[in-house]
Amino acid sequence: MNLSQKCQYALRAIFELFKRCGEGPISVAEIAEAQAIPPRFLLLILGQLRQAGFVESRRGVQGGYLLTGEPGELTVGDIIRFMEGPLDPVKCIGGDGAAHCPLRGNCAFSGLWERAKQAVAEVYDTTSFQDLVDAERASAERYVVSYCI
Repeated sequence: MNLSQKCQYALRAIFELFKRCGEGPISVAEIAEAQAIPPRFLLLILGQLRQAGFVESRRGVQGGYLLTGEPGELTVGDIIRFMEGPLDPVKCIGGDGAAHCPLRGNCAFSGLWERAKQAVAEVYDTTSFQDLVDAERASAERYVVSYCI
């Protein structure tokens, strides 16, 4: 399963907002710079995330974007499903695709596809943004800059 660039940007934007939770609204420019996202594209993505209720926006000089609800409960899977749709590895596993499959009910691959879907969902749904922030902090602590010449 390939995640679109748009989905990756949405994940990175939510990640940045989560990292700065409690600091007040974060501007589009700050999020874009910190996560290397084109600002105009980020604005569109944040608009979608706002309409879905993941973030809220504040206008004005001190305006920007904030997470809504309890950020610790938000998983990577929540954002991926919103941006990309179901985690089905092939069309015939979910939705209307199963009804149109000529091998429906007699497909040797259906169990494989279902296990792949469950494995991917397990990873995404058990990874919170707090897990990602903790991993980034641990990685930063392990990296020691050497100023020796």
